[in-house]
Amino acid sequence: MVPPHSGSVPPYYREVYESVRSQTDERVQVEVFQRLLSRTELPSAVQGQISEHIDYTDGFLSKLSLYKALVLIALAQQGKQPSPKLFENCIQEFPKPRDLQTLRMQTSQENPLTVSQTLDKLLARDTVQVELIPEKKGLFLKHVEYQITSQLFKISVYRRYSDFDVFHELLLQRFAYRMVPALPPKRMLKGVLTSISEREFIEGRRRALGRFVNLVARHPVFSEDELVKTFLTFNGSDVQVKMRDACKKMGDEFMTNRFATLAKEYLPADIQAQFASSREVIRNIQNSFHKLRDRAERMAERSKENATDLLMFGRELSTLGSDASPIPAMASSQSTWGLLRQSLKGLSVEFALLADKGAQQGRREEDDVVEKLNLFLDLLQSYRDLCERHEKGVLHEHQKALQKYSMMKRQMMSATVQPKEQVSVEQLESRIVQQENAIQTMELRNYFSLFCLHQETQLIFTYLPITSHILGAFVNSQVQGHREMGAVWNDLQPKLACLFGINNGMQSPLTPI
Repeated sequence: MVPPHSGSVPPYYREVYESVRSQTDERVQVEVFQRLLSRTELPSAVQGQISEHIDYTDGFLSKLSLYKALVLIALAQQGKQPSPKLFENCIQEFPKPRDLQTLRMQTSQENPLTVSQTLDKLLARDTVQVELIPEKKGLFLKHVEYQITSQLFKISVYRRYSDFDVFHELLLQRFAYRMVPALPPKRMLKGVLTSISEREFIEGRRRALGRFVNLVARHPVFSEDELVKTFLTFNGSDVQVKMRDACKKMGDEFMTNRFATLAKEYLPADIQAQFASSREVIRNIQNSFHKLRDRAERMAERSKENATDLLMFGRELSTLGSDASPIPAMASSQSTWGLLRQSLKGLSVEFALLADKGAQQGRREEDDVVEKLNLFLDLLQSYRDLCERHEKGVLHEHQKALQKYSMMKRQMMSATVQPKEQVSVEQLESRIVQQENAIQTMELRNYFSLFCLHQETQLIFTYLPITSHILGAFVNSQVQGHREMGAVWNDLQPKLACLFGINNGMQSPLTPI
């Protein structure tokens, strides 16, 4: 192959090379080239012909081999049969791959790094209801089943906790670089949740599973995946096998995302600084939302406790009014207790109604306020988990691979200086090539991990307007609760006046003492 004159290489060729080459050397991984070739949308037979004419060694292309491939792509797009002879005829001036360049321009304009979503669009993707199957509500069953109903697919399926567990495991395998929400625990933790009954635990787990599946179903990447569709729609008993089979066929997201091997060219130069800054902001947001949730839980609990106190207050009044004990003779001439006692008995109805309104208030605060806060907190925690996976997973493995590569290079230099058996030197060379391939893959995965992390960070901020939804739900619950209870208290006022016979010379119970 005749080396081209530097002036004959269009800037576009150099841009493509810089975006796909390995950082450890100047070569291009064959896998990366194949992904690039698939973006041309040339017929598969033509793509195969181009691949046949490209030289590569140990799984890598040289810079010149990549340039040759780009030339053959451009010529094939002109309707010519790709061949080495055609390449030699174009050695003075390389043609530009037309469709590939257009695709790059479109990609640049669309900016795949940018998440073009709004909160309303995310919430409109799907709403999934998770309910306990009525006949399975008993507390002494070996397992609990749930009815899952997707608004998008308009279908109900039945799932056990173990199905959620496998689904969660496969989501982490397929989307290791995305925010995968955590599952609630399967069982009560002994010695920790002693103040919570089993019934309350099962209800709390149902709510948590509902938040999990809704966050997944509304995620712009997850929601388009076959794995999620299978979980939400498959009606067979072997759903776990079906999900595992689907995951095996697809592999992880790095293998299927068309931007995976090109992630580096879309990342901003200061991506690490942006990541650190965003992570700190989101950590502070999470801390504040934790405190908001704790306060909202206390208010909901107080509303339910207030409802219980009102109910018990009314019952005590009823008990007092039902006392049939005769009034002592020494007090019978002056006492109005007999009349008052008869009047008290009927007040339990109003206090029962007040208790019911108070309980409704507590449920509204729990369902509309606390639950929304928990939904966002689940998302924030999944972001925190993702950051830790990035640092302890891909980044850590990449650094270990580089250290191993450096050690092997030193061993090779030592073997070159000191006479060694030829076989051992060749084995060392082979291991170095394998390690270079591994490093190349890890580099690509590291950039793709940062690419996804950048998108997931945007998704967190896209969800932040949920704050206004939460505040709106909180205000509405308070307005409705005070209005309904106020109406009952207002109705009670004239009844008190009538019951206690203030026209018979008695002081009004509404007059301060």
